[in-house]
Parts: sequence; C-alpha cells; structure tokens
Amino acid sequence: MLHLADNLNRLGTETAFEVLARAAALSAQGKDIINLGIGQPDFKTPQHIVEAAIKALRDGHHGYTPSNGIEPLRVAVAADLHRRHAVEVDPGNVVIMPGGKPTMFFAILMFGQPGAEIMYPDPGFPIYRSMIQYTGATAVPIALKEQNGFSFSADEVLAQITPRTSLIIVNTPGNPTGGAVPESEIKKLVAGLARHPNVAIMADEIYSQMLYDGAEHVSFLRYPEIRDRLIILDGWSKTYAMTGWRLGFSVWPKDLVEKVVRLNVNCHSCVNAPTQFAGIAALEGPQDAVHTMVKAFDERQRVIVGLLNQLPGVTCVNPGGAFYAFPNITGTGLSAKELQNAMLEKAGVATVAGTSFGIHGEGYVRFSYANSVDNIRKAIERIGTLLLDLKT
Repeated sequence: MLHLADNLNRLGTETAFEVLARAAALSAQGKDIINLGIGQPDFKTPQHIVEAAIKALRDGHHGYTPSNGIEPLRVAVAADLHRRHAVEVDPGNVVIMPGGKPTMFFAILMFGQPGAEIMYPDPGFPIYRSMIQYTGATAVPIALKEQNGFSFSADEVLAQITPRTSLIIVNTPGNPTGGAVPESEIKKLVAGLARHPNVAIMADEIYSQMLYDGAEHVSFLRYPEIRDRLIILDGWSKTYAMTGWRLGFSVWPKDLVEKVVRLNVNCHSCVNAPTQFAGIAALEGPQDAVHTMVKAFDERQRVIVGLLNQLPGVTCVNPGGAFYAFPNITGTGLSAKELQNAMLEKAGVATVAGTSFGIHGEGYVRFSYANSVDNIRKAIERIGTLLLDLKT
C-alpha cells in the first residue's frame, strides 16, 4: 500500500472538463453534441499574436526566462492596467504565470492553513474551494444570490469576517453566473475592510474586459487603501482567446512578490519564452479582435437569455459579463445534475450543473454561450423538446 498525503483527499476538480470528456465520448460514438459546457472562447487567437510567438522562436528565444516573467512583458502589463484602469502599477509587482490558476493556487497556499478561514464566492469557480480545503483552511462561502444579479453583498461579506479570516476571494464578472459586482458594493467592501487590516483580498478579474450594456469594470486596483494586501488575477486566456497558451499575470503587494516568485521557482521555474512575447503582442497590438469577440458574446447573451426564458420551468437573469448564463431551473422539477445529464444524454447538449460550482448552485445550470448563435438556437430548441417530453 502506498501512503499518500491526506490533503490529496481534500482536492476537488473542475467538472466542466469531465462534461467535456463525456461530450467528446458521445460525439465519438456518432452522436451530435452541441457543447455549451466548456468555458473557453470559440474564437482563434488573433494572427498577429501567433506570429509574435513564431518570431520569438525563430529569433532564438528558447531558454529559461526570469521566474517573474520577462521585463518587457511586465512593463506591457503595467501599461495596459494604466490604460484600462487609470492606475499606476510597478512592473516589479507584476508576476507572469502559466495561466490564471497558479495565482489562486499560490495566494491560497500563502494564507491557507488549519485554523484559518478563507472566504470565496459560491456559486463560484470550483478550484477556489478545492484549494482552500487542500491547505486545511476552512472554506467559507460568500452566497451570490440571483435577486442581486449574482453580485455579492458587501454587508454580508463583512459580517462573515472573523478573527480567523485570512483571505477573501472575489470574482467579477464571475464564473459561472456572469454576475458583475456594482461599484457601490465594491466601495462598501473596501471601506469596511479598513476595520480588518489583517485580511488580504484576491480579486479574480480574468473576465474584466467582457462586460455588456455599456458597463465598466471597476478594478480593485483603483483603491489605494487596500493595495498593500491586494492580489490581482488576470491574463490573456479569455480576452485574447488564448486558453491553450497558458499565460496569465498577477499583481502582488510589494512584500509578497519575493514569496510568490519563490513559489514559482519551486513549482514551474518560469513561463515559456515564446508565449511571453505573444503576450506583449496581444497587449500592445491592435485590439479589433477583442472588440469583435465581445460584440459577438453580447449578441449571443441576448439570444440565449431570451430563449432560456421561453423554456417551461426556466427563468434567467441577464449576465453582466463573461460568457455564461446561469438560469434558474427549479420550475422543471429536476435537480441541477439530473437536468445536466438529461440534456447531454437525451438532447445532445452539454452544460454544467450549478452544483459543480458550490452549495448555492443547486437549482441552476451553467450555459456557456461561447458557441455560434445557430448552435445556441438549435440547443435551446432541443432542450425545449426534452422538457416537454419529460412532462408527458
């Protein structure tokens, strides 16, 4: 018998990948599957970004890079944050990562230990809770409610803080709900945190450029009073359709930079060189492809929300951002997992049950509208037929 560490038993997973595998298996059997499950853009990476990586390889950038990322990329990130949020960020506080997950992994490792409490959004990205439990800390859910547009309530968050609270995780716009937190709640949370100077904040802003109806993203970087305990998670995966490139960035308080760089060294050494040059091209090059993609997502969210609200037993609020709809399915009489499985196996539509995203996800199903309008219409039509069949 191998003697494995107990903490492995506390690790969760990301169910979207399991659904993707099941959908792929059914597709391989010849079944027509429409995938509204996986959370990645259905667009290709813009060509000028691809060419920048190819050029970097041809120019001989084949070796190790600094563990915090090459300086030109960190400077480009700081310039991009200034352009988007009108904030000054020291490139020395920027750390380049192989995707977004290492930032949340390392932040939770820093603040998570037995006896500590870490707050996280629920429904929320499942790796938050998984990593909190892995460290032995207590995972404390922040309930995101449909009646609030799946935004957190600052008063409720502040009321949950205890002397054991070490870190609060926020995500806006959010996965899986598409909920965007209004500026008023962010301001109220920041003001309240003045009473809790020992609590750190990790703001996951990976969907920050995917907002609708003229909404503006309010970054936590805009509040200097919390910058000495604020960790920002962002990157290229969603905005530039670069999920497979594994490139993300983070902004850390000055006192934590050396610690996170040491974690990088122990974990992955550094991010591969050509991808970092691609990241520079993405930030400094034309943004037309980003605007085109967000415009397409805006059109799709209008289509899918309208169609979901026509289904029997289903209601759906408008998502403020990202590319997810999170309809309430309690009127169908089915649990989230039952409906997820029925839609995949009987209707050929892949989605993800809300319970995959936390205890407050029951009664909801996540739909990714990172698919064509035609496929979205076809998928909802199939689901409508399924729901009528289940009632008879």
